[in-house]
Amino acid sequence: MTQQLGFDLTRRPALGRGDFFVSPANATAVATVEAWQSWPSGKLALVGPAASGKTHLAHVWAALTDATILPAAELAAADIPTLAKTPIAIEDADTIAGDRAAEEALFHLHNLALAEGRPMLITATLPPSRWNLTLPDLASRMQATATTELQPPDDPLLTAVLLKQLDERQLEIDPDTVTYALTRMERRFSAAQRLAEALNREAFARRRRVTKPLIREVLDKLDTERP
Repeated sequence: MTQQLGFDLTRRPALGRGDFFVSPANATAVATVEAWQSWPSGKLALVGPAASGKTHLAHVWAALTDATILPAAELAAADIPTLAKTPIAIEDADTIAGDRAAEEALFHLHNLALAEGRPMLITATLPPSRWNLTLPDLASRMQATATTELQPPDDPLLTAVLLKQLDERQLEIDPDTVTYALTRMERRFSAAQRLAEALNREAFARRRRVTKPLIREVLDKLDTERP
């Protein structure tokens, strides 16, 4: 479906989760993650909004390095010395702010991994300076971590994300209808995900294809439901 729209998008494998689409909006972040041997001190913070591809890109990196991927919320119960012996990706690190046990676990993992010479990828919605960590030593180490950011989506990338979301739900859509949706939806990755989920519900319930009138109805409904 992407080729029908005529966009020149590089496709990258992502461990069975489809392709990771590269456009000018995320090319720098992708290149930085792939050049992991050059990370200062062997660590990198990957920052971006919800549904922007952080987890996807973490899996790409894990495939390159044979890394373990762990949600930050699970750090307090993790075997930190064992984790530090291999490359490690910690997801959603900014969500543990105020959780003393999790913060201490990340602090010890950070120190052990660097001592072992193991690279560490850390994902978050916000840059480290805005995590509101309560452990000063951890905050200073995170703020000293090199950061790369996934930028807001451009047209080719948002198109690819929306098509991927629809394709995963086996929803067919023609190019004109995709363009119609893009001109009316929020310019965010999370909006593409919400639109695909809502279209899936409505198309299934009504036994209808995805059409412009259906998209208009769904977007109007999503607008009224927005906080």
